[in-house]
Amino acid sequence: MAEDWVPAGVDVSRPSAARVYDYFLGGAHNFAVDRQLAEQIEAMTPNIAETMRSNRVFLRRAVRFLVARGVRQFLDIGSGIPTAGNVHEIALEAAADSKIVYVDVDPVAVEHSRAILAGTPNTAVILADARDVERILAEAGKLLDFDEPVAVLLAGVVHFIPDADDPAATVKALRDAVPPGSWLLISHATADGQPAEVIEAQRLSGRTATEITLRPAAEIEAYFDGFELAEPGLVFIPLWRPDPQEPADEHPERVGAYAGVGKKK
Repeated sequence: MAEDWVPAGVDVSRPSAARVYDYFLGGAHNFAVDRQLAEQIEAMTPNIAETMRSNRVFLRRAVRFLVARGVRQFLDIGSGIPTAGNVHEIALEAAADSKIVYVDVDPVAVEHSRAILAGTPNTAVILADARDVERILAEAGKLLDFDEPVAVLLAGVVHFIPDADDPAATVKALRDAVPPGSWLLISHATADGQPAEVIEAQRLSGRTATEITLRPAAEIEAYFDGFELAEPGLVFIPLWRPDPQEPADEHPERVGAYAGVGKKK
């Protein structure tokens, strides 16, 4: 892939979490350094690509679930590089009046998102760190109406916020910014039920700018304080409202991540 579209100042010699994720999803917006790290991680955790794809499938199911419940505003924080079937495609197909704001800290992910969304109404892209809630809300407020319900999507992003930066405070700030009837979606990596090599894969993630912090179910569920979890609650990703035609996953813990969707009381 040509690199002349990469924004000035972006260091393509260091792997990017967004581009590694893009690689695992089968995307084309990654570089050799990203693929090298992805292959190292995959060598130790062969199901990692399955985990990434499972997370994206969950996000699609959840967006359809939310649109069916009247949600028309989506704030997708940590959106990464859009691939086929991203939030705006799912939401706009189900409800043409939907509004979608993507947020990511990676300039490459943001620039590519803007290129994809050029000419798509009711969409916007923000370059911001997930922890900079004030900036995110100010920018998102140019498109979204925070007096009406908003679905805040944190799919695979909270585990990139270290304990030292108090991820619970970030989630609380987002909760406090949206009105009752809004929704919160979280998927989060965990060591629960995982073999020792997952910890080594976590160590490798430290080579990107955003290291992963694995957290147990109780800690992840606490992020939903003030929200009522929709059935089936916080569960391993494959167990969250799977499509009826999908075969039952006998080992859902293999994805190494939980998912939940809750409504603000």
